Amino acid sequence: MARAALRGRLVRRLVWRAAELVGSTPETATARTLRFRVPGWPGHLAGQHVDVRLTAEDGYRTQRSYSLAGPADGEHVELTVEDVPDGEVSPYLTEIMEAGDQVEIRGPVGGWFVWRPDNDRPVLLVAGGSGIVPLMAMIRTRRQAGSRAPFRLLYSLRGPDSVYYADELRRPDPGLDVSYLYTRSAPEGVSRPAGRIMLADLAEGGWPAAHAPDCYVCGPTGFVEAAADLLLALGHAPERIRTERFGPTGG
Repeated sequence: MARAALRGRLVRRLVWRAAELVGSTPETATARTLRFRVPGWPGHLAGQHVDVRLTAEDGYRTQRSYSLAGPADGEHVELTVEDVPDGEVSPYLTEIMEAGDQVEIRGPVGGWFVWRPDNDRPVLLVAGGSGIVPLMAMIRTRRQAGSRAPFRLLYSLRGPDSVYYADELRRPDPGLDVSYLYTRSAPEGVSRPAGRIMLADLAEGGWPAAHAPDCYVCGPTGFVEAAADLLLALGHAPERIRTERFGPTGG
């Protein structure tokens, strides 16, 4: 029995794998989506993340965690990375790395903040800034699987120039409703004034609590805490609110 338990732990042990950059797409002036080929990649679920490790010529190593931006796709994974000023990892990934260059990737990591396409329950996605990344993986997984689960996305961001995946989110996607909540500057013609997420935003753009949706909230810590509290105030069950937060890590 002890040997079987040990063997199970060893099988699940995450390993570092070489990842070669095969393509990239700019999302904003400071964010870039990177597509890697990772031989031996075991696959992943929408909402999981990976660790990325860089090794300098003198042997110095540093690593950061990034959410996966797309569904499982054989040996390929996609990450969307925001350039953090004075960071160690993100400036290399967004400004320097070119096709053919390699990093190391370990994962996938996480099993609670995930969405599976066999679940047809209504889904509410609440994104703050770059917190859209794992939620976009859920949207893309839904589309890839042909799921009929109805999705609603509330995307809070500073202004129209900060939108990730802008063209993709503009395209018609039956069963997906998208609302933008601008916090600093709203484009002309938008009736909602710029400001932080409010109870009315979730009441109008989200699902009623009576529909018992699965709620996924991702973004900076303050945003996530505020959005989760508002969902609770609207009567959503705590066990249906899943959160993923991030804060300063040095990039």
